Amino acid sequence: MRGGRLDIGIIGMGHVGPVLGSALRAVGHKLVGVSASSEESRERADALLPGIPVLPVEEIVRSCELVLLTVPDDQLAGLVSGLGELGAWKASQLVVHTSGAHGIEVLAPATRAGAIPLAIHPAMTFTGTSVDIPRLIGTPFAVTAPAIALPIAQALVVEMGGEPFEVSEEDRGVYHAALNHGANFLAAVVAQAKQVLTTVGVEHPGTFLRPLCEAALDRALRAGERGISGPIPRGDAGTIRTHLRVLEAKALEEDLEGEGQWGQRLREVSKTYASMTLHTVDLLEFEGRISAPVAQEIRQALRAMDEK
Repeated sequence: MRGGRLDIGIIGMGHVGPVLGSALRAVGHKLVGVSASSEESRERADALLPGIPVLPVEEIVRSCELVLLTVPDDQLAGLVSGLGELGAWKASQLVVHTSGAHGIEVLAPATRAGAIPLAIHPAMTFTGTSVDIPRLIGTPFAVTAPAIALPIAQALVVEMGGEPFEVSEEDRGVYHAALNHGANFLAAVVAQAKQVLTTVGVEHPGTFLRPLCEAALDRALRAGERGISGPIPRGDAGTIRTHLRVLEAKALEEDLEGEGQWGQRLREVSKTYASMTLHTVDLLEFEGRISAPVAQEIRQALRAMDEK
């Protein structure tokens, strides 16, 4: 290590690896090599890490002081154990993964060889392009590491522009479930809303939804359940009945017009709408925002529509 600068190798050129590699390179660390298994991943490496060679995984591990593992969650354990069986891990080597679902236990084969395990997860959605690099500034990173190595993990996060937050080994799964629940399901619901708007002639549904969705997200982040608006907190069971009725009618219309799978898609939206309404009713009743009679009226409306 040269004055705090590290020889770094990155295994995995998906959306995360090249972005973090670019950030680390920008603060003076030396990128020795990366692994890239597809043409798309090689293109990302060329775009964000020009001049960095694509090397075999084992060569990267044997030649680097820090190995950054940015592979899918379910591939991580097999990769680490396989490299352990090859005797590739080295004493005092920093082994860092970016999986939100795992802590440092998954790095045990490297730890047994004397490597230092670090789990660093950026709480951000990545595109794998240069637009992600400035977005790292201020991004929270969940950090899990042995106590003696925690300052190293925190320093790496700060160098990339992020803000480190310690998450215990036993809490990593719950932490990641919360992020997935909040971000990915949000994206799925918005995608469904865009599909429905398309069926009524809205040409740019994303542009149409943006002001409403951004305001709703901001309110939810600042006020939690107090930020939920619309027919549920107002107790408008009739509006909810109407929504479910018109979605079913639109699905039948799409079926009759022979518009491919649009009818089925709209029925899936209706199911999502009903399920989310039920969960929102439970939440708002628990928090005291709606009364038990109002909650019961909405539940009855949902059951009545389900029985039709």
